[in-house]
Amino acid sequence: MSRRPRTRPVPAALAAAGLAVALAACAEEAPAPAPTASVPPATTGAAPAATGAPPTTASPEEPEASAASAASAASPASPTPTAAGVPTGEVEVVADGLPLPWSAVALPDGSALVSLRDEARLVRVTPDGDVVDVTTTAEDGTVGGAAPAGEGGLLGLALSPAFAEDRLLYAYVTRADDNAVVRAVLDGDALGEPEVVLDGIPRAQVHNGGRIAFGPDGTLHVATGDAREPGLSRDPSSPAGKVLRLTPDGDPAPGNPTPGSPVWSQGHRNVQGLGWDAQGRLWASELGQDTWDELNLVEGGADHGWPDVEGPGDDGDRADGLVDPVAWWPPSEASPSGLAVTDDAVWVSALRGERLWRVPVPTGADGGAVGQPEPYLVGEHGRLRDVAVAPGGGALWVLTDEGDGDDALLRVPLG
Repeated sequence: MSRRPRTRPVPAALAAAGLAVALAACAEEAPAPAPTASVPPATTGAAPAATGAPPTTASPEEPEASAASAASAASPASPTPTAAGVPTGEVEVVADGLPLPWSAVALPDGSALVSLRDEARLVRVTPDGDVVDVTTTAEDGTVGGAAPAGEGGLLGLALSPAFAEDRLLYAYVTRADDNAVVRAVLDGDALGEPEVVLDGIPRAQVHNGGRIAFGPDGTLHVATGDAREPGLSRDPSSPAGKVLRLTPDGDPAPGNPTPGSPVWSQGHRNVQGLGWDAQGRLWASELGQDTWDELNLVEGGADHGWPDVEGPGDDGDRADGLVDPVAWWPPSEASPSGLAVTDDAVWVSALRGERLWRVPVPTGADGGAVGQPEPYLVGEHGRLRDVAVAPGGGALWVLTDEGDGDDALLRVPLG
């Protein structure tokens, strides 16, 4: 099918920022003004504490649409040039008519490769807005034995760091009995026979995680959910509720906190976004339960506290080594999913919150302070599932998530 670009205006005024960012306090304390939160440079330890936002009534979990070495991981050889600025001008609808897209990655020709969660299929969106089906070795065109159900299906995508030579596409799939990472050669618009890279990740109707991304050192990071078994998140023997760090072939990466283990960090409920800044720091967006969703700065060996802590903990939690999020906000304003990093900010797409969060981040080698988060596109395009830096910089790609068969890939110019 073929879709041509349309445009939609960016709202002139921003909604009031509801994301809490502050210093050294706990979520039960009285509301405070919105100062900034300190962020450590890549070579330091865990992120410092932050204050909670004003208390809100408990909100249900976001409803799904109907229905190398640790040192090298922290120090990329050179920063990747990316976009900068804030949304400006017209939001372009690159393509619509997409049935529940989940992840978008940029191909060398400027096309977007998009996963369709519930159909377990891939499509390629050309720069002109044409939508082309990607064939697979399965008769029904599905990828990697995916068996979609609930929040599971064909989820995150990532291109091999050597894609120009090996043409390998990696995908996170929910299968009949587990979640797995598979890879296959992408030859034009045809995907070859899938090979399992990692399997045995617990699956459930919800909390399947699903985001995958290659770090600046070439290792594969895999975000998993707790599969509705919260106790697994802090169980070092389980891959559930973790960020895993692997070689491209699926082995535990050298330099992981525990040799021979794929676990990079633990204590996560349901990580949905991963991205690195120019300093090599790993950022992750995470769905909370009833009170706080999170933006975390993830380091090797960190324990982010779930299920014992949701959002920021108290002094005792920090004394026990649990890491506070850098920023957090109520599910009504977030339910975060995809994440992208530009030269000056972390961007988080929000499902229930129906907005795009911009969280200013430091650019200097010595770190600095996270600025007050800013909401964009509030309520303008419905639920937002993924965000990525568009080819060439100067814009973001955003996937909508209304689940009505007419979701869209948007291009959001940055000025």
